[in-house]
Amino acid sequence: MTRFLFGFLAAALILGGIWFFTAKNASQELLVTNSAMIQQQIQQVGKLIVTESYYSQVFTYKNSQKLFLNLVSADKKALIVANTKATVEYDLRKLQTNIDEKSKTLTILSIPDPVINIYPEFEYYDVTQDYLNQFEGKDYNKIKTSITAQVRKTIEASDLKKDARERLLSELLNVYILTKSMGWTLQYNETVIDSEDQLRSVR
Repeated sequence: MTRFLFGFLAAALILGGIWFFTAKNASQELLVTNSAMIQQQIQQVGKLIVTESYYSQVFTYKNSQKLFLNLVSADKKALIVANTKATVEYDLRKLQTNIDEKSKTLTILSIPDPVINIYPEFEYYDVTQDYLNQFEGKDYNKIKTSITAQVRKTIEASDLKKDARERLLSELLNVYILTKSMGWTLQYNETVIDSEDQLRSVR
């Protein structure tokens, strides 16, 4: 009876040890798998998110020069239509994150700033110029610089950056859903993200 009991206990210990190490390895493999999936999701998000918009504006350019002791006026003018494509980009390859497998926490450390790019194209109409005051290369460069600055100012005041940020947060929302489904915690710096609304309020 004693030998049987001893054998039973020994078998139980062996089976328990096997179960313990098997469960531990399975848990570790699951943790590594989850971490790899989260990293993959971040890499998929790590592309340029681009919001595009198109603007068309009309400008008038006029230049007048006084010649011969201000006795003669030489004028040149043009009507310019500026058709501009504008993009707002987040280079999420620069998104800084940290994955802590022990605490099952994904921390977003830094979100890159948006970059506004503008691509204006100019069409000139009703170009008139006097013989003594004709259009030169420097005039076209001046027109381009001035109009580009005005267009950029208009775009900065528009909702284009807001729309781009909403698209950015929709991409980050996929990361939140993934971490939540795996029982992980998503943080932005020191703030724990507990809801989609909280993520959308991240600044």
